[in-house]
Amino acid sequence: MFFLMAAKLTIDVLSLFPDMVEAPLGGSILGKARDRGLLEIRCHNIRDWTTDKHRKTDDYLCGGGQGMLLKPEPIFAAVEELRRRETRVVLMTPQGRTFNQSLAAELAASGGHLIILCGHYEGVDHRVVEELVDMELSIGDYILTNGAIASVVVIDAVARLIPGVLGDERSSVDESFSNGLLEAPAYTKPNVFRGLAVPEILLGGNHPAIEKWKHGKSLERTRLNRPDLWRKWLESHPGDAIE
Repeated sequence: MFFLMAAKLTIDVLSLFPDMVEAPLGGSILGKARDRGLLEIRCHNIRDWTTDKHRKTDDYLCGGGQGMLLKPEPIFAAVEELRRRETRVVLMTPQGRTFNQSLAAELAASGGHLIILCGHYEGVDHRVVEELVDMELSIGDYILTNGAIASVVVIDAVARLIPGVLGDERSSVDESFSNGLLEAPAYTKPNVFRGLAVPEILLGGNHPAIEKWKHGKSLERTRLNRPDLWRKWLESHPGDAIE
């Protein structure tokens, strides 16, 4: 269950492209949460911590190799300026732990302060990882042009679990991954559309029967779409089966 009691969460994002982070987080639910003071997001350009006249943030790889690597100097300066005692520094990188709902809940529940560092080019100098980073995160087994895009995914998933951000607190409980299964199919009006009818059981008001139906459909959907989750579920619930 992912109903959380957490302090206000402040997130500082370090990127070469802060506008890519700011734009999608300024509207809709998260924009309203920021306006209400439930969440503070500050997007910074790593170049602001450079000291040379060219504002250089990258250089060639030591030992050879393709591409460019983000230099340690501006990243160290930025983190050291922004970091507080309770800060957790997260690096978005394909080499990180795979981000999931449990990690989103963990980050949301901790409250406090996150610094999210967005890699670019071939990533960051590994001394950044060794000395500054508390957690390396990946949003999946694929490569993006830069970590700013991935950071938006993480911020959205974490922020929506903060109490008060969603209109109905049950929204973060009755959904996919909240209990290890995918969410059951959902329907709305009209009851019949182009000859396709809403399942009759959802219209009868028998809530125990409806919950049983939803659970069965959740099991079925998980088995078909995410057999990895299905196997984990059967290991922990050996008596559960699709009727």
